[in-house]
Parts: sequence; structure tokens; C-alpha cells
Amino acid sequence: MLTPPQARHNQPSLFRTFWLVLALPILLSLAFEANARTEPQTEATTIPLDDLRTFVDVYHQIRGNYVAEVSDEQLLEYAIKGMLEGLDPHSSYLNKDEFDNLKESTRGEFAGVGLEVTMEDKLIKVIAPIDDTPASRAGFKTGDIIIKIDHQALKDLNLGEALELMRGPSGSTMTLSVVREGERKPFDIVLTREIIRIQSVKSRLLGDDYGYLRISQFQEKTGRETGKHLRELTRKAGQPLKGVVIDLRNNPGGLLSSAIDVADAFLDDGLITYTRGRVSSVEESYYATPKTVIGNQPIIILMNSGSASSSEIVAGALQDHQRALIVGTTSFGKGSVQSILPLSEDRAIKLTTARYFTPNGRSIQAEGIQPDIEIKPATITPDEESFSITEADLSGHLDGNKNKVAVAETEDLKIEDFQLYEALNILKAISLTQGHVPENTISWK
Repeated sequence: MLTPPQARHNQPSLFRTFWLVLALPILLSLAFEANARTEPQTEATTIPLDDLRTFVDVYHQIRGNYVAEVSDEQLLEYAIKGMLEGLDPHSSYLNKDEFDNLKESTRGEFAGVGLEVTMEDKLIKVIAPIDDTPASRAGFKTGDIIIKIDHQALKDLNLGEALELMRGPSGSTMTLSVVREGERKPFDIVLTREIIRIQSVKSRLLGDDYGYLRISQFQEKTGRETGKHLRELTRKAGQPLKGVVIDLRNNPGGLLSSAIDVADAFLDDGLITYTRGRVSSVEESYYATPKTVIGNQPIIILMNSGSASSSEIVAGALQDHQRALIVGTTSFGKGSVQSILPLSEDRAIKLTTARYFTPNGRSIQAEGIQPDIEIKPATITPDEESFSITEADLSGHLDGNKNKVAVAETEDLKIEDFQLYEALNILKAISLTQGHVPENTISWK
């Protein structure tokens, strides 16, 4: 005869007593060891014995009474994940696969669809699609909410579990169900996974003498690549550039060290950023070195709500030093630093350990970088002109402006990317008039 569950709960249990006797000393020793490694014990850091007893009791009840058998290893992993995910959207436990994927992504090559996501109010939210990936080609936008992967609801999954569902062999397909602001109902997007090879820096000339630098992510080599591209642009122009547009739109961030390198490329002195946390060991200040990759040419930084983390460090530093004008819309507002703390060769935790601040002491967390000149995305549709005859149609007309090709390219830019078109116009105006970023700029709303 089976004992009713209620009756079993009320019976004395030798196993429970044994488990408490065994587990409590282990947990206590770990807690004491952790305290010894950090700071002297005070009233605020005393061991919460009652809470530890509750933890052990819950562990015992799950282990003995859950409907399906769960291994001790799984239960402890769930407990670790729960502790970290309860802190903030960016702290997490990394098992072997997740740790390997993180290391691959910072090197710039991995299999996937190219989406940078976060968890907000238990929803998977898109920070930005990565350039030249299945996600960007499919039209994903910052702020999109992913509610299903291959028709599996994500409501009860954590961020790591959702990311694991997105991964798969190159060439395989998956269906993402998306909720988007302005759309009446969810819709599906089918994506084919591929090897994502991220070229974090791209560049081209705008006209004959203005540089365009696109930084899509901050990876190990981004700082060096930035300098390399700027030197190549100068070589192509045949003279010093008159100005540079740095495009950080939909750049979700990346390595802090790379953000420091990029900011340092444009600053010859002063503080770039500093971090503050609860533990003094994570408090750092980062300064520019005298050598820069360009002179005092004016700089425009393009940003939007998909510009996060390391992007905001670079923009905030150049803005505070009045080295660049920020154009576009308010950035994402991720002002925290995550440290990767290895637990073994194949496991680690990603823990929020500090907040970072701009040189002037501004916190970016949940605030973002405000643009000096706000320019929202716009679609320009040319009017159809009625039939007319111009000077160029006349036989034997004199040739006009030798730069008509550059003019035509600029007009095309107005249609293709209105924000970049306006940023270039602002850059030209600064270059022609003052040659530097004005101290008091008027915000175009």
C-alpha cells in the first residue's frame, strides 16, 4: 500500500536528518571560505543559518518528492542559475556549451542567426541584429520581443535556455514568433542558421574627403582594426580627412578593453571611463594615451536605441571631451560591467560587478546617451518630376560641376539612410565653419 503524500511528509525521516547533518557543514564551510576571501566578517556578513536550513530543507523536499527523479547535479545547477538570474538581466551561469559559445563570439566567428538579445520582465528582447547576418537581413528591429522559438513558448525559460534553442548547425532553419510595437498581432520569421563571421569594422569614403567608419561590435581586434581602416581611408583620400562619421547604431557592445582602445584612438589625453562597484578590486579608471590615429578633424557619432554598453562608453567619452557630436536617438542605457569568473576549465559565471561612468561622472544605466542633435529615422520618397528640358539637354552645352558624381551619391544617401545623410551634412558644416565641435549645439527635435 502506498503511503499518502501528506502522511509521508509528517513522518520522521532518518534521511532528512542525515542530509541536514551532511549538507549544513559543507554549506557553512563554503560560506566561511567566501567571507575569508573578501572582507572581515561584520554583523552584515554573518552566516544566515536559518536561510541555509531552509535551502537544505527545500532541496530535500524536491529530491524526495518531485514527480520525476532529478539528479543532485541538476538540482545544484538550477539553484546556481536561480541565484544569478534573480540579480539582474545580465548575470548568469555558463555551462560548458554556453562558456564555449561566449568565447567564440568574442573572437568573431560562431554558428547562429546574429541576434543580440537580453531578458526584460521575463521576456526575450532584441537589443540589435548584427550586421550582415540572417537576423539583419530578415529585418529584425531593436525592441522586438521573441515569444516562441520553433513554436515553443519562451515564457518559462531563462535567457541561457532561450539562446540554446537559437543555436544549431549551420544550414538548419528555425521559426521565431515576434511581437513588434505597431503591429497588431505576433508574426513569424523563418531564419536559416549560418556561420557568423563578424567583421566588426567597415569603412568607406563619403564623397572625396569624409570618412565613414561602421563599428558593429567590440571584439578582440576592433581597436587595431579601427586604426587600420582610418589610415586606409586617409590613403584613399590622398590627403587628411576633413571629418569622420562613426556609426555605432545597433552596436550591442562587447569587450570593455576594445571600447577603451577605440576611444583612445580619438583622444590624446584625459579620462575615458571609470567603474565603481561594491568590491574595490573592480574599481578602475581608464585614460587616453597621447597617440591618436587622426588629427583634430571633427567627428560625428551616430547612435540609436540599439547602441549599448561599449558603444555608450565610446560615445560618452568623446561627448564629454567635446571631441565628437552625438547624432541620432537616445542609446539603450546599459551602464553595467559583467565579469566572466571561471569556476573551472569549462564553466563560469557572468556576474555584474560594477557600473561604469562617463568622464564627467554620468551614469548611463537605464538612462542612455542623449544625442546632441536628435535625428530620427525617416524614409525619403522623391517626387516624380514632370517632363521638362534643362541646359544639360541642349546640344553643345558646357560641362558643369566635375563633382556631379559625388553630388549624385550624396542624394542617393538621402534616400538610403537619412540619418547618415544628415550626419554628413552636419559634419560638412562643422568642417567648413568652425573646424571643431561647437560647445553649445542646438538640438533638432
